[in-house]
Amino acid sequence: MKKIAIKILLVCMCSALFAAGCTTDPYTGERQVSRTAIGAGAGAAAGAAGGAIFGGGDRGKRVLIGAGIGALAGGAVGGYMDYQESKLRQRLQGTGVSVTRQGDMIILNMPGNVTFDTGSAGIKPQFFEVLNSVAIVLKEYEKTYVDVLGHTDSTGSMNLNMRLSQDRAQSVAQYLISQGVQQERFLVRGMGPNQPIADNSTAAGRSQNRRVEIKLTPITQQ
Repeated sequence: MKKIAIKILLVCMCSALFAAGCTTDPYTGERQVSRTAIGAGAGAAAGAAGGAIFGGGDRGKRVLIGAGIGALAGGAVGGYMDYQESKLRQRLQGTGVSVTRQGDMIILNMPGNVTFDTGSAGIKPQFFEVLNSVAIVLKEYEKTYVDVLGHTDSTGSMNLNMRLSQDRAQSVAQYLISQGVQQERFLVRGMGPNQPIADNSTAAGRSQNRRVEIKLTPITQQ
């Protein structure tokens, strides 16, 4: 029954995503991507989902058993992540999304100003093409966990920031799932203002802190 309910919820969310109206807010400066005809209704739908769809301590077991995805042997991890990093850099060049490598982890940093309107969890229509590129690589390199983490600056109440960061992370994750990335791979979490990467006392710092991060880590046999 739980699986059926989840499938029904996913169908409703995807319907809301494609039925939502389009806007044409452009990127500024060099951050330009092509517009798509997809609307920006994902935020509300994903927010309604809450944490019921994503996460869980048994994620590794569900990936390996439930989704039938194999694990990487220790010696193959580095090369596998190298190839995945190279593909992501090629596809995301000039989009405003940064690709960072930390050991065997790949981090995609999606600045809030190019991904969402102020105070909104609905993905900007022109950003769906970027997420399509991410989804293509994630489907090709399926032996990775996908952690989607939402972050805010310190402006506003803690409750508001926690909710907004969670909704934004879920919007991104839900769209990737709608493009065929296995949901069992995902962990989605709103971090609010708790993990800043810049000084919240300046406008430039707050802008850097408003972001969604996708962290890719290899699924290993250990």
